[in-house]
Amino acid sequence: MQWEAFLTAVQERGEYPSPQEAERSSRVVLALLGAHLVGDVRAELAARLPETFALVLLNPLQAHEPLSPERFIRATAAWIEGASEQTATWDVSAVLSVVADLVGEDLLNRILLQLPSGYDLLFGRPLPG
Repeated sequence: MQWEAFLTAVQERGEYPSPQEAERSSRVVLALLGAHLVGDVRAELAARLPETFALVLLNPLQAHEPLSPERFIRATAAWIEGASEQTATWDVSAVLSVVADLVGEDLLNRILLQLPSGYDLLFGRPLPG
């Protein structure tokens, strides 16, 4: 996906007033996501992202432990100036739902296998109970 198309999708999904806000959220969320993914799954996701975001995903600090969805949201809030947990939930969902649309069901399922339970909701793709 091209840079502008990705940012436009995130901006629309997140109802951001500017592309800069969509970019800020995308960088933070993808950096945190990249810290949780390994191997072919991370490489395949990076290959589908615009180059700048692929580099953000591929060059994170590795997570010491997997973050639960709740802690992922708190970490996002900590990295976005002025964000609350409520606005960070919105940011995470806007970015990850665009990622889910981009990658398709097979890769999304492999991504979710590397993450703690509950991330399916952040991607906007609740798994059957």
